[in-house]
Amino acid sequence: MAGEGLNELAAFMVVAEERNFTRAAKRLGVSQSALSQTVRVLEARLGLRLLTRTTRSVAPTEAGERLVHSIGPRIAEIRRELDALSDLREKPSGTIRLTATEYAAEAILWPAVAKLVHDYPDIKVEIVTDYGLTDIVGERFDAGVRPGETVAKDMIAVRVGPDLRMAVVGAPSYFASRPLPKTPQDLTGHNCINLRLPIHGGLYAWEFEKKGRVLNVRVDGQLVFNTSSLMLKAALDGCGLIYLTEGQVGPYLADGRLARVLADWCEPFSGYHLYYPSRRQPTPAFALLVEALRYRV
Repeated sequence: MAGEGLNELAAFMVVAEERNFTRAAKRLGVSQSALSQTVRVLEARLGLRLLTRTTRSVAPTEAGERLVHSIGPRIAEIRRELDALSDLREKPSGTIRLTATEYAAEAILWPAVAKLVHDYPDIKVEIVTDYGLTDIVGERFDAGVRPGETVAKDMIAVRVGPDLRMAVVGAPSYFASRPLPKTPQDLTGHNCINLRLPIHGGLYAWEFEKKGRVLNVRVDGQLVFNTSSLMLKAALDGCGLIYLTEGQVGPYLADGRLARVLADWCEPFSGYHLYYPSRRQPTPAFALLVEALRYRV
């Protein structure tokens, strides 16, 4: 099953990821009928049905799921090693898949990526925004960007930004008819705009610290979003208070469209880090990105 079998397994993995033969065929650059035949050959070779097919959907069977979990990481590792062969090429090339929070993607990743793809036309970059602690190995990302304190200890972490501070802000129109909160506990009496996290669908707790005293406050309000950009729009419209980084709200504080409270309860914490598995063999393209992102004081 060495040569052809490996290609069949790789094709099956793409179908299992996409849950759709049309999308998988487009991704692989083959016809849908050819891809379907490839999967059927693999099923015949193994003597097992790997996919359940209906007119509307495709899903792995129990055997297919087992194959995804057992073979998937190995296929990804083979792909990474093949990408690493670009060392032998004159120009850096290949695809880099990254995961980051919305703000980190815009403020940290994009400036470096924009220059990278301009200078090296053979490099492709995919950025997926997510607030969860993404399993970059399982999800087949090359690296992620998160605050340093959330990065797992078994990862290589490269600092890519300065320390961060959170900020509680609201529009002047919101504060016009409400008292300013003096302590984090006072937020329970305010209309706070929440961020829903992808992990277990929970709401993000607002975290505060002052002179070693740490408080986590579960705030409540009329609005819940899963993106910070919508939270910011709602706050600017006077709909409530939001809790975002200084970098996200700084321009609006400067021009007076937002006002800050509880600044003395928001202490600096570890800034953004690029993280990736220690066993990863960096391609020239990835190495260029790391150096472009590395934070220098």
